Amino acid sequence: MAGNSFGKLFKLTTFGESHGKAIGGIIDGCPAGLTLDLEAIQNELNRRKPGQSKIVTQRKEPDTVEFYSGIFEGVTTGTPVGFVIHNTNQKSKDYSHIKDVYRPSHADYTYDKKYGVRDYRGGGRSSARETASRVVAGAIAKQMLANIKINAFTSSVGEIFIDKPYQDLDFSKIESNVIRCPDDASAEKMIAKVEAIKKQGDTIGGTITCVIQNVPVGLGEPVFDKLHAELGKAMLSINAVKGFEYGSGFCGAKMTGSAHNDLFNEDGSTKSNLSGGIQGGISNGMDIYFRVAFKPVATVIQKQEALNSLGELVEMQGKGRHDPCVVPRAVPIVEAMAALVIADNILLRRQESREW
Repeated sequence: MAGNSFGKLFKLTTFGESHGKAIGGIIDGCPAGLTLDLEAIQNELNRRKPGQSKIVTQRKEPDTVEFYSGIFEGVTTGTPVGFVIHNTNQKSKDYSHIKDVYRPSHADYTYDKKYGVRDYRGGGRSSARETASRVVAGAIAKQMLANIKINAFTSSVGEIFIDKPYQDLDFSKIESNVIRCPDDASAEKMIAKVEAIKKQGDTIGGTITCVIQNVPVGLGEPVFDKLHAELGKAMLSINAVKGFEYGSGFCGAKMTGSAHNDLFNEDGSTKSNLSGGIQGGISNGMDIYFRVAFKPVATVIQKQEALNSLGELVEMQGKGRHDPCVVPRAVPIVEAMAALVIADNILLRRQESREW
């Protein structure tokens, strides 16, 4: 299986399955001399871990990260940073009923046809549990990017949207509720919606908005490695993501050029920021902001028609512990992947031997 690594200079390779002994990763390219706040790294994992509230999966995993290399007395050494997160609360029997059945909209069918074998327990390698390793690497990247602020939050659940621009939101309130929405009124409606959907044995999707501030001018390359293309790849690699837009996004397609253009100020900043902080694939120093769409979780606790390995249509019903909405737990994952992209591009920029 290829495709287990992300990044060019700041590079993460992950391993492990949902119901294996552990998941983990190796980070290549982390600069030496970075003093790490290990408690802050664990806190990022706590934001993503299962069982943290009544509106997420009730799988109980401590998600405690153990570092095996690349750190000495709390400081990075420049060698590969190796780490593991042990799985402690697997209930593989919850998946015995799908051993020979392909669940609708899951990776079961495609994995089996591609590899000829699949780990049906929790989806194996295709499980979103793999993203815990990304959060560890992203937390380290965040500490490398001390002056750059990365904040993601739930901006919609189903048809419930925050009706304010991000500039009017208080990011310090993101962690004040279980849905991770910084607007109190919207958060209450979102939580009620998820609870109602959960009672029906169903699931629902939503969107996450991410804002990256204090990004220097000059990150990204102007052709195939555009900064927004790298961010798009990062976000679309996250489980359950169905869409990515930055700046004006799809709404920009409805506008005229004269209305859409970001006019300059004398210092090089712009009066508006419909470009989303990126022009020609290169950061321009303005806020980078984008939105990521997540589909409803494919496992529903309702009877549905499925296909088995014999080519027969059969009836099945989801079992086990699943998120009725992935969005709250995906917020730290979005931040982590954004941090990996920015960290990688910072190192690439430094490699060009230009002064900052």
